[in-house]
Amino acid sequence: MISLDHQQQAARTWFESLRDRICAEFEAIEREAGSDASFSYTPWDREAEGAAPGEGGGGVRGVMTGKVFEKVGVNVSTVGGEFAPDFAASIHGAGEDPSFFATGISLVAHMANPHVPAVHMNTRFLATTKRWFGGGADLNPPIPYQEDTDAFHARFRAACAPYGPDVYERYAKWAEDYFYIPHRGVHRGVGGIFYDHLECGDDAEFDRNFAFTQAVGEAFLDVFPQIVRRRMGQPFTDAEREEQLVWRGRYAEFNLVYDRGTLFGLKTGGNIDAILMSLPPLAKWN
Repeated sequence: MISLDHQQQAARTWFESLRDRICAEFEAIEREAGSDASFSYTPWDREAEGAAPGEGGGGVRGVMTGKVFEKVGVNVSTVGGEFAPDFAASIHGAGEDPSFFATGISLVAHMANPHVPAVHMNTRFLATTKRWFGGGADLNPPIPYQEDTDAFHARFRAACAPYGPDVYERYAKWAEDYFYIPHRGVHRGVGGIFYDHLECGDDAEFDRNFAFTQAVGEAFLDVFPQIVRRRMGQPFTDAEREEQLVWRGRYAEFNLVYDRGTLFGLKTGGNIDAILMSLPPLAKWN
């Protein structure tokens, strides 16, 4: 098992506790819908060349399929080791020293009802020769509702407000630019926030950026279940289900071609099933 300093342990503990609360809330939604679905958890060890099992860290993949959540994955991982030389050059602070540590939570929910938006949320703490937080959340409705979009953005605007007057606008623009599918000429969803490389040069910076990352997690846990409960009982047609499946194809294209988290997991010996849990259970290309 990799050894952790106080910053690394604090971040890991938070991500795992956020996972537990999110999964409990999602299971509560299933109970409200008359379903007994629950998460199944699969631990995994990172496969690192020359390392014994567990020495490179690992994680836990949590997946639930139910009446409301057609497929939702909530993964946590804490890993360490060395990047491959060609990949190290692309990572903040790893160009001269490929050693790294990473811990984080990653969530993707694909919903049974096309009126309920899919969603992605991820927050992480990385250490190379530099230390930083990154992450964000974005809403991905097959059938958009302005009420839901406004509620999602308002909650993240409120989370960003204590950290500067322009923080939300900058991170919302970053999400708009990042969650874009160039070969389709469309955005993946209706946005949210995205941030990266919030550097922690000392404990004060760590505390501030950690608090912001925690605020992002709390915002997600607050607003997304509200949106789900608003839409999950809404009737839908075969045509709307078809629209959802075609839209999911676009979502899969982004995650397989452009998503940096997918690439990071594949390049660092992550668990394949955990990395690709973001893919929808069913999708369609016409």
